This record gives sequence, structure tokens and C-alpha cells, in this order.
Amino acid sequence: MVSLDTVQIPNRSLFRQPEVCEIAQVQPYVLRSWEAEFPDLGVAKTAGGPRVYRRADLERVLRIKHLLFVEGLTLAGARRRLADEAPGSNGEATPLDDLLTSDARERIRSVRQSLRELAAMLAKAPGATLESSEFELVAAPSRVKRAPAVKVKPAAATKAKKSKKK
Repeated sequence: MVSLDTVQIPNRSLFRQPEVCEIAQVQPYVLRSWEAEFPDLGVAKTAGGPRVYRRADLERVLRIKHLLFVEGLTLAGARRRLADEAPGSNGEATPLDDLLTSDARERIRSVRQSLRELAAMLAKAPGATLESSEFELVAAPSRVKRAPAVKVKPAAATKAKKSKKK
């Protein structure tokens, strides 16, 4: 069996499907079935080209293979294990949490609250009274532009002019 530690992954960022199958030592149909079971596997099919995998996807394929063939887990068990191993799933701080200051978090909370209030207003029936809103949505007056008037000559007048020219 191939383990993640013993596999030499070329130092590239993208891999074609045959390369992934060769490195992981799995058949293409197995890889495609794992794509269906693990939608976040990250396959990107180029326009008219082959399936392309990132380095992280290749490492994930090797991890899935290890969970299934070495540890003997089912696909559902492997999916649960990968979800448990995912960053942020066990309460650890994610890199995004480190970047957000308390001011940014407060602004996000404020925007979230405003969006909730807006959603509540939009969910109300038209004409319903607003209880504690600071503003009211009013339909804008319609401004219809009129096309300039076109003068149309009567058909009899144009026929008479044509007959005079002959």
C-alpha cells in the first residue's frame, strides 16, 4: 500500500487525471467515484480539456485512499474522519479569525443585523405597517420618456406628388 509519507509528489501545483491515478495507484473510475462522494475534492475540468487537480487535491486523494484501504473505513466513515480533521471543525482558530479585529467583527455583526432587518421588512405583505423601522420603502414615481412625435403624411398626398413628378 502507498502511504502519504512514502509517495513522492512532484513539485507542481496542477496535475492531470492520469498523473493523479499513477501517483495514487488507483484506476480512473475509482478516482471519479471519489469525486462524486467527496464534492470538495476540487476537480476542475478545463474547457475541452482533461480534469485538473491541485496539489492539495492529490494529497486528499492519498489521504482518502489511506482511510479506505489501510484503516478499512467506509466512504461515509472516511468522509466523517476528513470532516473531523478539517481546520476549524474542532474549535481551533482559523487564519481568518486571526486577521479579524474586534472592530471588523463588530462591523460584520452590524451588517448582519441590518440584513436581517431588511429581510424581515421585505418578507412583510405590501401595505403592512412598520413597527420599529427607521425608514420605509416607497415606490419611486414613474418617469416615462415619450418618443418625439413623428409627422406622417397622408398616403393620398404622397401619391399626388409622385404623379406630378412623372
